[in-house]
Amino acid sequence: MTLLTIDVTIRVSLSGVQKTCLALVAAAGSFVAGALMPVDPPSEPATLNLTNLLKPAVKLDLEFPGVKAIAIQRVEQWKNLITQGEAQERKRRIFSSPASFQGKIVHQAELVGHEKVIALTFDDGPWINTTEKVLKILNQYQVKATFFWIGKHLKLYPNIAKKVVAQGHAIGNHTWHHPYSLNPSEATKEIEETATLIHQVTGVKTSLFRPPGGVLNNGLSAYAQQQKYTVMMWSADSKDWNTATSTSTMIDNVLRNARSGGIVLLHDGGGNRWQTVEALPVIIAEFKNRGYKFVTVPELLQMEENQIKLQAK
Repeated sequence: MTLLTIDVTIRVSLSGVQKTCLALVAAAGSFVAGALMPVDPPSEPATLNLTNLLKPAVKLDLEFPGVKAIAIQRVEQWKNLITQGEAQERKRRIFSSPASFQGKIVHQAELVGHEKVIALTFDDGPWINTTEKVLKILNQYQVKATFFWIGKHLKLYPNIAKKVVAQGHAIGNHTWHHPYSLNPSEATKEIEETATLIHQVTGVKTSLFRPPGGVLNNGLSAYAQQQKYTVMMWSADSKDWNTATSTSTMIDNVLRNARSGGIVLLHDGGGNRWQTVEALPVIIAEFKNRGYKFVTVPELLQMEENQIKLQAK
């Protein structure tokens, strides 16, 4: 929601550069009109009407040459601000691995002298019910995590995926079908089709890849590395993928193997993950009690990248 206050309060929901710029042309005309003619403000905020706002701007330009130029100047100023904002948004939505990690396999970040940090990751989503429950918990504790999506699940639940991105979490590729055995051409298809759908649905481009089951010798990891993905493994496995694992065991598996720079493996999809949902608040609370800060995988990798650059100097 963007608020433009020009003589009267104008409330408009903007989507896309074209619609925004059109609104700004109208707003600029209204601004100049208001500067040259007295306007009695309405008792209630006005709703933006592009046609009505453009009419006075056109008429004024005939009577007062230069009004159009002033309007265009103001539009350009606003357009530049919007362009900068959208550029920042695009940058946020591109989860590129730092140079030191492109084409590499990573189990955890090696950090020295940093505050204690940990990255929570969730595999096999997006998933009906579970993913949204996980999002609610993460939001409650103000934690950002990284979600590795399966293409066929993303196809089923695109709206859930959009919620994940909208809340500021990072995204990774986890293949289309979650296969363990396949040939090279299938490996290419599994990764590329998932990457394409992720971008189509959410606008996200990612160079993070997690191999199903952590298998590194079936062609998936090799192809991902060729394409400069960072193959993301983990340092603490909750083992929530095993339905026989109790909630208390999941919690113990995570906390017992935790260390700063670590990556925690959890699942929000692929089955009934109610025990993961039950364990998550306890895991987060205990990490916070131990002084840990939660980061996304891209943030974690960037921290080590910065450390590497400092050491090089």
